[in-house]
Amino acid sequence: MLIARQKLNKLQNKKICMLGFGIENQALIRFLLDKKINCEITICDAQKNKNFAGTRHGAFPQNKNINWQLGKNYDANLDKFDIIFRVAGYPLFSSKIKKAKMVGVEISSPTKLFFELCPTKNIIGVTGAKGKGTTASLIYHILKKAGKRIWIGGNIGIAPFEFINKIKKNDWVVLELSSFQLEDMAVSPHIAVITNFYKEHLAPADPNNPNYHRSLADYWNAKMNIVKWQKKGDEAVVNKNLELRIKNLELRTKKYFFSNANKDADCYFIDNNVIKIQNSKFKIQNFLIGEHNKENVAAAVEAAKLIGVTNKIIKKAIAEFKGLEHRIEHVKNVNGVKYYNDSFATTPESAITALESFNGPIILLAGGADKGSSFKQFAKEIKKRVKFVILLNGKATPRIKEELLKIKYPKNNIKLVNSIKSAVKTARENADKGYVVLLSPACASFGMFKNYKERGIMFKQEVKEH
Repeated sequence: MLIARQKLNKLQNKKICMLGFGIENQALIRFLLDKKINCEITICDAQKNKNFAGTRHGAFPQNKNINWQLGKNYDANLDKFDIIFRVAGYPLFSSKIKKAKMVGVEISSPTKLFFELCPTKNIIGVTGAKGKGTTASLIYHILKKAGKRIWIGGNIGIAPFEFINKIKKNDWVVLELSSFQLEDMAVSPHIAVITNFYKEHLAPADPNNPNYHRSLADYWNAKMNIVKWQKKGDEAVVNKNLELRIKNLELRTKKYFFSNANKDADCYFIDNNVIKIQNSKFKIQNFLIGEHNKENVAAAVEAAKLIGVTNKIIKKAIAEFKGLEHRIEHVKNVNGVKYYNDSFATTPESAITALESFNGPIILLAGGADKGSSFKQFAKEIKKRVKFVILLNGKATPRIKEELLKIKYPKNNIKLVNSIKSAVKTARENADKGYVVLLSPACASFGMFKNYKERGIMFKQEVKEH
């Protein structure tokens, strides 16, 4: 094991708060127990229902050094701890965090500690408003195909502390990093990838993860921590659309730009399946729907080339890559109608991208929880491309309908539903041969669903039953 013991020793005999009992903190607790760190751990979480109780008691049974602070006052008295490991869903600007910092409590996170303890410096970090999961997964797939020892984790749903003990000095690690994981970082990865940037997370939407950014500038600054702390010899792979903004940061690192079509970028598509990079061209299979996925491919290709992967291996890896679940995922063809699950589209911008990915007539399933987004442009794109709109009940849904009616979208072509079953039934009744039925909600899922994954799974199940 290459983790330096002296770095871990700072946790000895400390009062540690695990602020949030998500998968990252659970993995971190298991790691600390495995390393026999003598510390007092208090798990603070808003949940305290029966299912949660069963989970927590099964996770770390009868451990005298683990305390539980649950329910309404789960985040009380944070100033009594030495170190707080905050999950990404808890706001840094909370008055309770500020009070703790004032009395000298260290505010950390599983992500920050992972960067500190990781046995390899070969970390590739991927962020962006959208596309970071697909891009990170594709980088992982390409490097795996190239014979590299590589690990993937982060916001993608795999806690890095699940595999930290297996990492060797020359391994590679690719991390999908959200703005909430990055917002208090003071270290950057060796290779940073920024897929894109637009409005997101400017209002609380998830009751279990109430974090948000108080301004667009705060959101940008959080994202830019992925490159801000890079050192000489590190590299940044950035969307060409962000070139002017990134220049203002006066970074010391070398920057490479990618695009779906811009010939001034270091890596770009000449046409649908020919990509040019570093004075060489090669043909790849056009494997994913949508112009945005060309950008994801270009970003992954640029990162892979920086690591030394050959064009031949890159081509083969891309041809085999299937994409991620809930991202414009083809579900089934039924009577000449194609059904697609894009439940991950939780913003108007990402839903617009999905709409732009199809040429034929669309029946759209949209709506849900409110994240403070504007739906004006989304409504215009719907009017251009969508034959019938099925709105899932939620706080943002009336605002989408209002924007559609403002621009004279036919009222009779809008229907509000209270279940996925009803939504799919309505879509089936209104779809003719050659149509696309697209779940791309432009909203968070909370209210009708636990999360975007449950929404997508329920949609797929309902489609596949017919």
